[in-house]
Amino acid sequence: MSTLRIATRKSPLALWQAEHVKDRLEKQHEGLRCELMPMSTSGDRFLNANLTEIGGKSMFVKELEGAIMDGSADIAVHSMKDVTAALPDGLEIAVYLEREDPRDALVGRAGGAKLTGTEALAQGARIGTASSRRQCQLLAVRPDLHVGLVRGNVNTRLRKLDAGEFDALVLAASGLIRLAMSARISAAIAPEAMLPAIGQGVMGIECRSDADAVKECISVLNDASAQTCVLAERAMNAALGGGCTAPLAGFATLEGGGLRLRGLVGRMDGAETLRADAHGALTAPSALGQAVAEELLGKGARALLDL
Repeated sequence: MSTLRIATRKSPLALWQAEHVKDRLEKQHEGLRCELMPMSTSGDRFLNANLTEIGGKSMFVKELEGAIMDGSADIAVHSMKDVTAALPDGLEIAVYLEREDPRDALVGRAGGAKLTGTEALAQGARIGTASSRRQCQLLAVRPDLHVGLVRGNVNTRLRKLDAGEFDALVLAASGLIRLAMSARISAAIAPEAMLPAIGQGVMGIECRSDADAVKECISVLNDASAQTCVLAERAMNAALGGGCTAPLAGFATLEGGGLRLRGLVGRMDGAETLRADAHGALTAPSALGQAVAEELLGKGARALLDL
C-alpha cells in the first residue's frame, strides 16, 4: 500500500491516537503515507446529555465506521472503551495496541490540595464524570458524594474543574498520560477500588473484514497480550447484552500463565453491585468472558441490566 486513510474524531486525545498510529505505521513501512481524516461524531456534538440518552457508545464511532464502509477511509482508530460490543457487518477490530495504564484517575483542581484517594474526598464533595460505571462504584463506597455529569474533551473537563464546578474529576489515566497531562493525576485508583471499563487503556484499529491488504499493513502494530485481554472483556460484555446502559465493568489481566477476568454490574446509585472473578486459558478468552457473564447473571445481573 502507498496510502492509508485514517478516520478519527477531532478531539485532542483522538487526534493524538491517530497520529501515534500514523507515525508507527510510516516507520514500519517505507514509502507508506498515512492521511488523517478528522471527523465530528454525534457523541462529540451532543455534550449536554448522558450517553445513555443519545445512543450510548455508538455515538462516538458510527460516523467513523460509516467512512470505512463507504470507502472514504481505510481504517479508524478508537479507544476500545468507546467501541460497542457488536460491530457492523463487514467490519472488525483487526489490531489492538499495547495497553496503557488501565486505571481510573482522581483529578483535583490545579493548585489545590493533593487528593490521596477517593476516601480523602470531603463529605458531600462534587465529583464530575460522564460514566455510569464510575458513578456506581463511587457511590457504592461514598454515598455522600454528589456525582454530576461532565462531558467534552479532557481540556474542557479540566477547565470546568478548575473553574470550581466540581471538587474533583474521575478520568481515565491513559488519556491524561497520552496527552502529557499525567501531572494532573492526584491519585490512580486501584482496580480493586474501581474496576476499569471494558477495553480501557487500549487503542483499537477497525477496518473492513475483506480488506486483506489493509489488515496485513496494520498487523505489525498488534499486541497479543492486549488483544487477549480485550477479547475476554468484550465477550463478557456481549454475553450480558452488549448495548445495556447499566453500570458495567470488565478487566482482564495475564496472571500465572493464564488469564484472569473480573466483572461488575451495578445500579447507578451504587446501592447494589454484583461481582465475578474467574481464571481461564490464554487460548480461550471468549470462553472466559462467557463464564464471567454467566456468573454475574447467576447472581441476578439480569434485573440490573433491564432497569
